[in-house]
Amino acid sequence: METPTLQQLSYLFTAPDVSAVHKSKVFLRKLGGGLILLVSDVFFLALSIFVSFLLRGLILNSPMNSVPYLSIMPFILASLPLIFFLRGLYPGFGIDVIKELRLITYSTTIVFAIFTTISFLMKDPWDYSRMIYLSSWILATISVPLGRSLVRKIFGSKSWWGIPVIIIGAGGAGEKVIRSLQKHAHIGLKPIVAVDDDIDRWGYIDNIPVIGGLDTLPELAKKLNIDHSIIAMPSVSRKRQQEIIKKYSKFFTHTTVIPDLFGLSSLWVSTRDIGGILGLEVQQRLLKRSSYWKKRAFDITLSLLLGVIAMPIILLVSILIFIDSRGGAFFKQVRMGINNTRFKIIKFRTMHLDAEKKLSVLLNHNQELREEYERYHKMQNDPRLTRIGKFIRKYSLDELPQFINVLKGEMSLIGPRAYIPWEKVKMLGHDEMILKVPPGISGLWQVTDRNASDFEERLITDVHYIRNWSMFLDIYILARTISVVFMGRGA
Repeated sequence: METPTLQQLSYLFTAPDVSAVHKSKVFLRKLGGGLILLVSDVFFLALSIFVSFLLRGLILNSPMNSVPYLSIMPFILASLPLIFFLRGLYPGFGIDVIKELRLITYSTTIVFAIFTTISFLMKDPWDYSRMIYLSSWILATISVPLGRSLVRKIFGSKSWWGIPVIIIGAGGAGEKVIRSLQKHAHIGLKPIVAVDDDIDRWGYIDNIPVIGGLDTLPELAKKLNIDHSIIAMPSVSRKRQQEIIKKYSKFFTHTTVIPDLFGLSSLWVSTRDIGGILGLEVQQRLLKRSSYWKKRAFDITLSLLLGVIAMPIILLVSILIFIDSRGGAFFKQVRMGINNTRFKIIKFRTMHLDAEKKLSVLLNHNQELREEYERYHKMQNDPRLTRIGKFIRKYSLDELPQFINVLKGEMSLIGPRAYIPWEKVKMLGHDEMILKVPPGISGLWQVTDRNASDFEERLITDVHYIRNWSMFLDIYILARTISVVFMGRGA
């Protein structure tokens, strides 16, 4: 979507015909985005059912009557998009990825549960295979979200993808919102103009026009056909913020308010009605005992499954390390575990045996490397790595032996980083939260910024994960981890 210039925006107020043209473009973008996602959903749903037929034939090695399924297939393929539409998944712009995953899983489960029930209430229920329904449901819950992710990856950077958004407030918070939405273009919320009463802020923020004052908002919303606004003025007085919300939110169908919680900006908050008073509830979801046991069951099941699948790779890597350099294949290091306990993390050895001595020499004689290590607690081009170690690190294969730590209960598949004891003094008090849960092989910061985040940002991300935890978040991180590993964007 092209960003209008200051001159173009002023022209809108004197050219009524521009409004109709822009409205049609916004409508077509919504329609186009929704149709692309709908086609993706139907395609991957049909593919899941087709693969289920093939799997049943291969496993049971017996032909089956496909006529009953052909009669019911159109209803399944039509029902899922209908439920998705009712749940707000079309056009799907601006929806949180975890919320989307949850809605897709629930909706897909409902569709298959309904048709499974109907099929068994029909005259000849045994014409329908339980295996096909079960495998189709499992494959659909996996493939449909992956299909949507692929669509956003392909089209997210296109100028026509997404819907326009007005940013109300062009201060520090407004700048952060604009840059975040531009960085994550796949979300589909396109900032096209920011509005502020402060004349000193008029101009541009990363090519986004900043104009004023706030009294232009009703006309802008109408002329540009904008349904979404984001009020990013957390530093103004509470009374003024209430006035802005009351006066201008009625011109938009969706208004998001960035609250004065920048010290708590990464928290998961939900609204709570307390006798007619609005409250914001902050949860530490992963600290619940029920969450711990659900996560533990998830860890054991997947660690056993993935461990068996990865066994040939583990054996091959062990041999390569033994051939490549002097020393054993495995490396153990003391890390901080749950409740500030200590355990030995198991990794493939990626460095030479005298790595610690080399590190001390390097940091003493190279100021640039010392500054990098102090900021990130690691080095991008670490000279201590062996030849095979560089390859192992690139594809995160050094983490594979940690399945043993997970099965022993010392670690989790997904969780905060496993911090070294000497890092505790640099954790800025965040250790009080982070050390209440087991560390993870992978985590939220690994699949988002990886090397780009400094030590403090990683701490904040780990705290966010603990407060924000859900099984869907773990599934999302696990899927992203697999993608990151295959792309070779190593830690």
